[in-house]
Amino acid sequence: MSTPPMQMSEARRFQQLKGHLSYLKLNDAAEALNRVLDQARTERMSMTAALERLLEIEVEATEARRLAARERFACLPEPWSLADFDFAAQPGVDEKLIRDLATLRFLDDASNVLFVGPPGVGKTMLSVALGRAAVEAGHRVYFTTAADLAARCHKAALEGRWKTCMNFFAGPKLLIVDELGYLPLPEDGASALFQVINQRYLKSSTILTTNVGIADWAGAFGDATVAAAMLDRLLHRAAVAGIDGPSYRLRNHQTKADTIRAGVNSRAS
Repeated sequence: MSTPPMQMSEARRFQQLKGHLSYLKLNDAAEALNRVLDQARTERMSMTAALERLLEIEVEATEARRLAARERFACLPEPWSLADFDFAAQPGVDEKLIRDLATLRFLDDASNVLFVGPPGVGKTMLSVALGRAAVEAGHRVYFTTAADLAARCHKAALEGRWKTCMNFFAGPKLLIVDELGYLPLPEDGASALFQVINQRYLKSSTILTTNVGIADWAGAFGDATVAAAMLDRLLHRAAVAGIDGPSYRLRNHQTKADTIRAGVNSRAS
């Protein structure tokens, strides 16, 4: 039985539409085309509403892919967000300051953030939470430790890739350098970190976490001149969050241990 001309025309039109979407690499819209057309017929949607829904599907899929790519690039060590941080458990943190930083206004000014305090008080968690907020807002973020940054720069210098390495660290809108002072930097490590900070100066933001008080940087990094120059650039536009409260990490471990113990006791009884 032959197909009526009108049906053949509509079938051809449908295939052409799907082909156009695929040619334009609107693959998610092409995949959703059948579903949207069925929805349009069932709900008596206007052509404008159906087209808007089809393109909305493509936009949402594109944004999801871009977010996933930014997350992979960022190398954040944990999926922490600010909602995970218990401010009541860490009275040493200025919650008002952190909430203001979470607006990400500091990125617009190319300002820096320094978290200073002993190990375990929540410096890394807060820096990662701010980094995740920046990623979700559409910014390129990169997380590294001070030791890894120094090692990467040292290797690049040996292999003749110094400029490429500097360009890499200059790229992200937000660079997070964790654990400065936890491990001794190699002889050229402080100099490498200074050059990274220097090329980002007034152009993009850096979050730095350290267990070394600012007054002690000269002694800790072995070069008073480099330490002073680094601080000069970091502190020109910066928010400094000193955290002197109890160990946030130990409290979390204690809470988990208490929960496990309570579970064991309840099963035993």
